[in-house]
Amino acid sequence: MEKGFVLKLVSEFNIMPALLTLLSEAQGRMDKARSEEESGAGLLIRVKRGWVWNQFFVLEEYTGLEPLYIGKLHSDMDLGDGSIKYILSGDGAGTTFTIDDSTGDIHAIKRLDREVKAQYLLQAQAWNRQTDRPLEPKSEFIVKIQDINDNEPKFLDGPYQACIPEMSTIGTEVIRLTATDADDPTYGNSARVVYSILQGQPYFSVEPKTGVVRVSLAGMDREVREIYSIIIQAKDMGGQLGGLAGTTVVNITLSDVNDNPPVFDQKLYQMSVLESAPVGSVVGRIRAKDRDIGINAEMRYSIIDGDGRDTFDISTDPTNLFGIITIKKPLNFESKASYTLKIEGANTHLDHRFLDKGPFSHVTIVHVSVEDIDEPPEFSSAAYYIEVSEEAEIGTVFKTVSARDPDSSNNSIRYSIEMTTDLGKYFYIDITSGALMTVLALDREELSWHNITVLAMEMSNPSMIGSVSVAVKILDVNDNPPSLTQYFEAFVCESAKAGQLIQTVTAIDPDDPLGGQHFYYSLAPEAANNPNFTLRDNQDNTAWILTRRGGWSQQDQSVYYLPILISDRELPVQTSTSTLTIRVCSCDVEGNIMSCNAEAYHLPASLSRGALIAILACIFVMLVMILLMLSLRSHRKKPYLHDEEDNVHENIVRYDDEGGGEEDTEAFDIAAMWNPHEAHLVGKQRQDMLPEIESLSRYVPLACVGWPGSVCVGGDSNVQGYVLSKLLEADLDPCAPPYDSLQTYAYEGEGSVAESLSSLQSGCSNTDHEYDYLNDWGPRFKKLAEMYGVLETNNPPMW
Repeated sequence: MEKGFVLKLVSEFNIMPALLTLLSEAQGRMDKARSEEESGAGLLIRVKRGWVWNQFFVLEEYTGLEPLYIGKLHSDMDLGDGSIKYILSGDGAGTTFTIDDSTGDIHAIKRLDREVKAQYLLQAQAWNRQTDRPLEPKSEFIVKIQDINDNEPKFLDGPYQACIPEMSTIGTEVIRLTATDADDPTYGNSARVVYSILQGQPYFSVEPKTGVVRVSLAGMDREVREIYSIIIQAKDMGGQLGGLAGTTVVNITLSDVNDNPPVFDQKLYQMSVLESAPVGSVVGRIRAKDRDIGINAEMRYSIIDGDGRDTFDISTDPTNLFGIITIKKPLNFESKASYTLKIEGANTHLDHRFLDKGPFSHVTIVHVSVEDIDEPPEFSSAAYYIEVSEEAEIGTVFKTVSARDPDSSNNSIRYSIEMTTDLGKYFYIDITSGALMTVLALDREELSWHNITVLAMEMSNPSMIGSVSVAVKILDVNDNPPSLTQYFEAFVCESAKAGQLIQTVTAIDPDDPLGGQHFYYSLAPEAANNPNFTLRDNQDNTAWILTRRGGWSQQDQSVYYLPILISDRELPVQTSTSTLTIRVCSCDVEGNIMSCNAEAYHLPASLSRGALIAILACIFVMLVMILLMLSLRSHRKKPYLHDEEDNVHENIVRYDDEGGGEEDTEAFDIAAMWNPHEAHLVGKQRQDMLPEIESLSRYVPLACVGWPGSVCVGGDSNVQGYVLSKLLEADLDPCAPPYDSLQTYAYEGEGSVAESLSSLQSGCSNTDHEYDYLNDWGPRFKKLAEMYGVLETNNPPMW
């Protein structure tokens, strides 16, 4: 009871440091006595310092005006005469802690905070004031800061974010929170934290000791409310009154689950599409809306019924939300004008916990209307392949193409050939029937394929034009004879023996028979008994030329010509004769050619050099005489002109391209040019233009249009079709000249006293034309009268 009382007094009067000092001094004396005993027993003497020593304790957050007394240091060498001086060093010495150097009292001169520094390590030493020397070595002691509840709990990571699935059950853990208290957890209840929820009931709760937040209300629906904000409090002192508290915010988001089925906004959708839309075109989009989000709202669409399930298709867009309706097959308004589709939209990700909220699919009806457009004519075939023999006669109809207007109006069709695909104008198509025929002779060796494009145009709408490709293959006919592959020139050595091979010949044939080429070689009939050479047919489309004798000489004959007859096997058989030139050459012993030129002949002895010079002189004189005669003849043709000014008017300038001469006079009626009031068109044709209508009328077959039993009286329909075809061709060709126009320039004399000045009628009379009347026309025609008439004055003639 006395010891407890003493401790209580120490506690109440803050004498704990002094009591500790006394205990320390007693311990020091006991150590000193023990050391003296040990020293008396042996040679070694252990010196013990004479400190009153122990740890010092002080409360944090002292707020008094006077320095806080911590404790007292005392040495047993201090006799109280002031000769001892105490010195303090270490953590905070002089700044946080001070010591009275005479008494050894230690004070804190700054406010202490255990959370900043829990203890301080100091050193103390006693010095002799007179000698200024230490009496003992330095000794360490600790000043510990005692904790008080001055820090509230803190949530270091707040505010917090948490996420849980919607429709979570009660007790589902949301998040675990931890608050930190800076106070000493080993001293009292300053750091003992208790958790509570201030905001967020009745949806959530928190465990007081662990800080775990849990769901406290079932059936929370994200589609109703998605985010919740709750406030959690942490309080120390075990939650008792007077404890410090800290709060934090927890934002809780409900994640989505697939608990809502999809639904279409409409039971019936109306869509339309043009019949010309290509396959794969988008008709429209539909969407089954789902209140869920993310993968829980992703859809899969399908056509489950309807008369358009084979004509249309549906797919899901990249977002997996919309259904895209596309064309699967070509549309035709005339065949079917509307379609009905029954479409189902279903979720792709199902949650088995909520299957009872289903079904997770929905059905709607889509009505698609096909809109009619004016379409170009369509041919009965996408392309035509035709074979025509190259011996087909001009005007032969080899194919009839047909096209129709796919629209309900079924307009009339007119046919033509695209000019750029038939530049040679080999073919003609009947404008109404579509009959293709030849207008020029065909030659497979010149052009074996013709790729033309036939156009079909609606009469009521010329902009609607359909086209088709027509491939015409020209079939071969054996109409070309074979010939040598190239011009051969063979050589035979003067030393060649009989039977020696001098050349191998081959032939070519532009024709292309089905069984391949087969040629027969022989000498021409006129060379059948040739004594010099013979020919051997090798039966492999080649032949050898062999010698029949020896003893060849350039002086006797340097060149031989050997005619070779070549024929083919096809019907009709074609033959040709080619000539092989064979030169006689001098060769070395190995048969290599050295020279093929004959030696020059010497002049006969009877012809002297003087005679040769005389012959050349005569030839030169004859050439000079011929040139002189030609020169005199050209001078004799030039007229003698007196006046250069007058000669200008009589010069005749010749233009070779002035006109067609007689052809122009035959092309137009000259009488119409003399009298414009009686001008009329004449059926004369230009001789410089091909009369295509007449030439084609022989080959265009006459077509009878009418009822059965009617009598054909002429080919008016074909002629009309041909004219319309040519008219269309001229309209489409910007370079075609208007050859069918008649220009009349015979109006310059109308209303004049001189009447017409044209000389076009001068050719109607063989008599010379009199120009005396020009003198009566007045001064305006004086110059003209001087040029063509007889002057009134007696002037001499000009020539």
